[in-house]
Amino acid sequence: MIEIKNYIKVLKKRNVLDDISYTFENGKIYGLYGRNGSGKTMLLRAMAGLIYPTSGEIIIDGQVLHRDISFPKDCGIIIENMELMPQYDGFTNLKLLGKIKKTATDEDIMEALETVGLKSAARQKVKEYSLGMKQKLSIAQAIFEKPKILLLDEPTNALDEKSIDNFRQTLLELKDKGTLIIIASHNKDDIRLLSDVVIEMEEGKMRVVS
Repeated sequence: MIEIKNYIKVLKKRNVLDDISYTFENGKIYGLYGRNGSGKTMLLRAMAGLIYPTSGEIIIDGQVLHRDISFPKDCGIIIENMELMPQYDGFTNLKLLGKIKKTATDEDIMEALETVGLKSAARQKVKEYSLGMKQKLSIAQAIFEKPKILLLDEPTNALDEKSIDNFRQTLLELKDKGTLIIIASHNKDDIRLLSDVVIEMEEGKMRVVS
């Protein structure tokens, strides 16, 4: 569970996140939408521990972010402009990331690559990947350690229709296993088809739509 209490983030004298309070519950998919600059990505960055609040706090499973923990302990993330290591193949990228937590096996890595449709390209260097393949690898790195929380920013960018359908099915399966999933997307179908709760972001404020 992620609980946000009176969270404010000021950048360049502007409230990019403006007094947000909300509780995100396990086993649900939350869809965030809004125009560029509305605060969607900034909210995901806040929950991922990538920015510090000007005031307020975020509590994850009873622990205060930046006080008790530096980052969510069990979280998979896709944030815009993520850079994987182009000189290594897809499998090695995930293997190196997995050394941090040391929870994922080689089988977990191959399972994630197969889930996103990259099993045949597991030993291909990332610099040879297409944009769509790089996006699939970003999804694989978010899920290969089987996290309890997924924070996903524009996760279907550059994916073809079949890959999008496969991705949506994967998220629904993860939700059924109790994963808390938060998606920021311009793709209205992602929001409409997946979300248990739809949230609009505008000028740093959030409003539950449905």
